[in-house]
Amino acid sequence: MTIVEKIKQEIRAQFEQDTTGHDWHHIMRVFNLARHIQSKEGGDLEIIELAALLHDISDHKFNGGKLDEGGKVTRSLLQKHNYPKEKIEQVVYIVDHVSYKGANTPSEMNTLEGKIVQDADRIDAIGAIGIGRTFAYGGHKGQPMHAPELKAEMHESFEEYANKTTSTINHFYEKLLLLSDRLNTSTGKAIGKERHQFMEGFLTQFFVEWNFQPENK
Repeated sequence: MTIVEKIKQEIRAQFEQDTTGHDWHHIMRVFNLARHIQSKEGGDLEIIELAALLHDISDHKFNGGKLDEGGKVTRSLLQKHNYPKEKIEQVVYIVDHVSYKGANTPSEMNTLEGKIVQDADRIDAIGAIGIGRTFAYGGHKGQPMHAPELKAEMHESFEEYANKTTSTINHFYEKLLLLSDRLNTSTGKAIGKERHQFMEGFLTQFFVEWNFQPENK
């Protein structure tokens, strides 16, 4: 059994019952998107596959805001399977740097493999799937669907982004609509463009319905 299959078996149960949009199906969509992008862009497929599988292993949104916890868990898992140390550190780097951290907060990603996994994760956050996931996550967080009195913010730091009160609709403007311009690869950008346009159409229709007023007789 390959290391990729071993990790799949080991982590699947952790994500199967998730209802926040970060479930096993999300992981496998990111895995398959990353494989597709790699087939066009190159890079070490095994590193990409492992990082895609482990990118949410201890997500800061669910572990109390610790950005490096995912890397620590990743290192421990791969060491247990005697994976080569230099390859472990490549996967750890991707897991620790894949996340979006705010509109005005730079996202470091210095390897082709990392850029591919980051693209795959961001693509799954936009389009029809992204819309469904963001409403699932907003419900989990107890956020209002839309609160006109809450204005979208372009956060200057990860702490601001992680802790400010917001709404699900604001999340489109604070993150989702910004992602297509932050994709790294040509293949990712082509997929992201179509999904971005779908979200814009959704928001147009959302506000038509939200602001509906009966005609005065």
